[in-house]
Amino acid sequence: MSAPLISLSQVHLAFGHHPLLDHADLSIQEGERIGLIGRNGAGKSSLLKLLSGAIHADDGERRVRSGLRIRTVEQEPEIDESGNIHEAVAGPLDLDAEDWSKPARVDALLEKLGLDGNAAATGLSGGTRKRIALARALADEPDLLLLDEPTNHLDFDGINWLEEALRQATCAVVIITHDRRFLDAVATRIVELDRGQLLGFPGNFSQWQQHKAQWLESQRLEEARFDKLLAQEEVWIRKGVEARRTRNEGRVRRLEQLRVERAQRRDLQGKVNLQLDQGERSGKLVAELESVSKTFGDRTVIRDYSTAIMRGDRIGIIGPNGAGKTTLLKIMLGELAPDSGTVRLGSKLQVAYFDQMRAQLDENATLADVISPGSEWVEIGNERKHIMSYLGDFLFAPARAGSPVSSLSGGERARLLLARLFARPANILVLDEPTNDLDVETLELLESLLQEYSGTVLLVSHDRAFLDNVVTQTIASEGNGVWRDYVGGYEDWLAQRPAPATTGAASPA
Repeated sequence: MSAPLISLSQVHLAFGHHPLLDHADLSIQEGERIGLIGRNGAGKSSLLKLLSGAIHADDGERRVRSGLRIRTVEQEPEIDESGNIHEAVAGPLDLDAEDWSKPARVDALLEKLGLDGNAAATGLSGGTRKRIALARALADEPDLLLLDEPTNHLDFDGINWLEEALRQATCAVVIITHDRRFLDAVATRIVELDRGQLLGFPGNFSQWQQHKAQWLESQRLEEARFDKLLAQEEVWIRKGVEARRTRNEGRVRRLEQLRVERAQRRDLQGKVNLQLDQGERSGKLVAELESVSKTFGDRTVIRDYSTAIMRGDRIGIIGPNGAGKTTLLKIMLGELAPDSGTVRLGSKLQVAYFDQMRAQLDENATLADVISPGSEWVEIGNERKHIMSYLGDFLFAPARAGSPVSSLSGGERARLLLARLFARPANILVLDEPTNDLDVETLELLESLLQEYSGTVLLVSHDRAFLDNVVTQTIASEGNGVWRDYVGGYEDWLAQRPAPATTGAASPA
């Protein structure tokens, strides 16, 4: 095997008293595509910054191959808005690089992404900004590409393009993502960051799940044998005076070592505990739309659409960025009036929202104030919980209850929003891109909770696995303001939908 592009050896990185990397090791070979997974707040984004050289470790060694070209795409990337889109992707002209083929690469990327290179790079949607940032990084042909939640803000077409682009790229890639389907499509190795340690498995996400289950079982058996031996030795050391006179000093030293090893054991992490206050039962009919249309300027986003939403439906709303998903949601909930057609809302509706932009969170508020302002208690159904205990259910330590929202990572903010969402009685959950920034374990627990929820779920998401595991009906944009209902989730929609027609890029809704 050739020397790695980059390696970390016995690296230690901490913020305050919290170690993100605890003498961890990692090496990255040419061409491999690593999916980096781990809990929110575990330090995944910090590890990317360490790999890129943006921050330095407190201890340990970072070795980089001479001349290594590294490019990073952040969760919320900054782009140059001073010129047009072509200039934002191409970046500043570097005459010393003598890369005469770069303009052609930029043109090809823009064509594949459906972006107008002559358009101004200002006032763009999050999805367009993410495409530009990804195209800019790929156009530079790096040796190592670092991607932090690259599928956030991308629609299905954008995700499919990125999957194909990464499979064809020759560079090594490290990807932080919650998108399990994406990891299955592109990853050649999964690396899990768990309490400062890095544990790697070959293959994609599904293969990692199998490897991890087998590894956990072998660990369980090994620990059970260890605990049995330790118990036997503890019984022996506690025997009477006569036994103590004759005991073997080597055996005593072994017992001391066993005790040290048990104290150093890394037990399984605690799990998120999700409970939902389902509120008062709504009427059987939640909403009925009949021949609804909505136009913004000269663009029709909803054209003569009719549907009925019943209690207990779990509906996924899908479509390209700018198709009008949020507009349709607002009309369904009576928050926005259609230009024509009628909307009839059911009775006893209690709506709770999960906002993809996290705009509901006050940066200066403490975690406790976000969940239960002015009170130390939270009521979930008929159960009363202390705020510290409730935050603990979402893996926030008691000491963090007084911390401001501004101190949280993106994933921790998502978890805090879930905690607040579930602390309010609701028989309708409106989830707008809820999977962004959540770790895989929390995602799977959220799926289980929603599957058992007796209320109504309205879900906007580009997470294909999440849609397949949660929704029972899909409302899909067909283009030109046309929306159509399908039974089932994402894969069912793929099987049932008409052959896609070539249309112009949608504008933000």
